[in-house]
Amino acid sequence: MGKLLIVGSMAFDAIETPFGKTGKILGGAATFIGLAATQFKVRSAIVSVVGEDFPEAYMDILKDRDIDLSGVEVVKGGKTFFWQGKYHNDLNSRDTLVTELNTLADFNPIVPDGFADADVVMLGNLHPNIQLSVINQMEERPKLIILDTMNFWMNHTWDELMDVIAKIDVITINDEEARQMTKEYSLVKAAAKIQEMGPKYVVIKKGEHGALLFHENNIFFAPALPLEEVFDPTGAGDTFAGGFAGYLTQAGNISFESMKNAIIHGSNLASFCVERFGTERMVELKKHEVEARLMQFKELTQFNIELT
Repeated sequence: MGKLLIVGSMAFDAIETPFGKTGKILGGAATFIGLAATQFKVRSAIVSVVGEDFPEAYMDILKDRDIDLSGVEVVKGGKTFFWQGKYHNDLNSRDTLVTELNTLADFNPIVPDGFADADVVMLGNLHPNIQLSVINQMEERPKLIILDTMNFWMNHTWDELMDVIAKIDVITINDEEARQMTKEYSLVKAAAKIQEMGPKYVVIKKGEHGALLFHENNIFFAPALPLEEVFDPTGAGDTFAGGFAGYLTQAGNISFESMKNAIIHGSNLASFCVERFGTERMVELKKHEVEARLMQFKELTQFNIELT
């Protein structure tokens, strides 16, 4: 069984959308990635940090799904990372109301002994120096290193981000970030420039409009499944990354064809995440639901054509 190492935040989120609002609930990139990856036959571990205020019940949600938490530091007397945001009516844009780094501000990641030889490393959205530290702790180079990042790190830690990007295999970013990173409006040109920076594969997420995969001269597009209701987009990108990384870890096959399947699996799981607040939908997700929706993706994208 393949090993997946997940690096990212475990956090409290407080969310407001046109459909309601929450108090502090379970969130964080590593949490969403980890929950998504449990849909696959993999051994996974999370490297993160929380405060003493992080409930044991939240830990149990992850432990009960056989996610190794030996790499999660609990800071005595510390407070857990907290994010609060309010989404606009279209759910494609939001305002960040509160960001409290708390224990994440001084996070020094320690890779657990049992996962220093992980097959796949999923670097969630964090400071590039944290991501680089994890790469340097691996006993040997993993089969695949996947990086997620955002415009904040491009604005404030460009040099450090470039150091990390030079060492990875796959980057997942959204279309706005790809354009910012390369100063190219065309996503095809942007992906080519990003590949020159180091990653062999570039995944550009377009939210409700799907995702693009680029490798050399090959391009694959996966649509997002049209949903009757989108309740809360928080964590959808991380859930996508978790499905993507989880599938590739299980498959053990790192090829463009395998990546195409991984994109579909990631998109499929992200479509569940948005149906409830926070992690609620992912926690209760059943295998038969996942498989049924995968068939919907198949019907959505397959067709026969006759050339005359």
